[in-house]
Amino acid sequence: MNQDAYQLRVIQSISEIDERSWEDLLTPDAGPFLKYAFLNTLEKTGCVGGNTGWQVAHLLVENIQSELIGAMPLYLKQHSYGEFVFDWAWAQAYEQNNLAYYPKALSAIPFTPVRGPRLLVSSKADKAVAQEILVAGLKTLVTQNNLSSAHVLFPENGELTELKKQGFMLRDSVQFHWQNQGYQDFEHFLTALTMKRRKNIRRERAEVASNQLSYRHIAGADATSEDWSFFYRCYENTYIEHHSSPYLTEECIQLLGQSMPENFHLIIACSDKRPIASSLLVIDRFTSKAYGRYWGAIEYLPCLHFELAYYQAIEYCIKEGIQTFEGGAQGEHKMARGFLPTTIQSAHWIADPGFSNAVKRFLEREHEGMAAYVDELEQHIPLKSTKVRS
Repeated sequence: MNQDAYQLRVIQSISEIDERSWEDLLTPDAGPFLKYAFLNTLEKTGCVGGNTGWQVAHLLVENIQSELIGAMPLYLKQHSYGEFVFDWAWAQAYEQNNLAYYPKALSAIPFTPVRGPRLLVSSKADKAVAQEILVAGLKTLVTQNNLSSAHVLFPENGELTELKKQGFMLRDSVQFHWQNQGYQDFEHFLTALTMKRRKNIRRERAEVASNQLSYRHIAGADATSEDWSFFYRCYENTYIEHHSSPYLTEECIQLLGQSMPENFHLIIACSDKRPIASSLLVIDRFTSKAYGRYWGAIEYLPCLHFELAYYQAIEYCIKEGIQTFEGGAQGEHKMARGFLPTTIQSAHWIADPGFSNAVKRFLEREHEGMAAYVDELEQHIPLKSTKVRS
């Protein structure tokens, strides 16, 4: 593939290209969060773009026939909210030196700390060359627009090679994932846990059960507008209780439910048939993964969060034969519920050489600290016998 035969282009909305062209770049294991429908819905409903601090700037590679052969989901960020890789200290260091850290370039799925491809390449193109063009194009975009930096969050492991080759520095993050070891039911899962963890979960479930709740498991295709409205009420309330504002709008949730029903599963807790709480799973049947994204309640009950967001979800995964359940970013408390620490990486390129060297030294120290942290977590693995996954 001759690099001179291709051109880079930045678009301010994914709707500037047709859905088929974007979807043709996705491998079957790309996951639901890279679907055209998902990204387009975030844009259409104003969850990104406008005054949100997420300026859409998707990077495209096209051939001389103007055919799309590569792309990178990309945003120019005016802040670091909704990323789950924290660089506030870097921004503060820039500010203390009278330099602007924002805007920065960010390749990520908004509000979604999930690993997946970030360098999308058509099966008709040379993958290595197209990835090289995308990464080089990202750096050029940063320098030509006087941006401070470029960040690629949670890319696939196979993409890290090209990013490192072009000077990106890697940063470790730890998440907590549940793995299905062929469990027949929830009790079978409990037998794999240490006695302390098993007793704790049974105690929590018994406390919730004393309230005589019932649970509705609703496939996305069967969810009604009223179901989605109730879920959004719960989701919004979680942010209100934390004195914050939700990233997503109800319109976004409703449209996602309509456009990607096969990727959603709602769980609603009811007291005397009255809904009081809800959680949402995003399902990827191809990779056999479930992602626990959001939960909320309009009435507080002790341990209901654990029951609805974890235990009901685990029961669903066991029933459906789903291999992995990712419960979102952070949260050491998830280990007590059968989740295991998993190390994933992000890639960062700082335009200023002096700051780049400082960040490099910081990341080297952080990497050592993160390794020690994971070693400490290993001492508290909830299963009787297992290894930390990376």
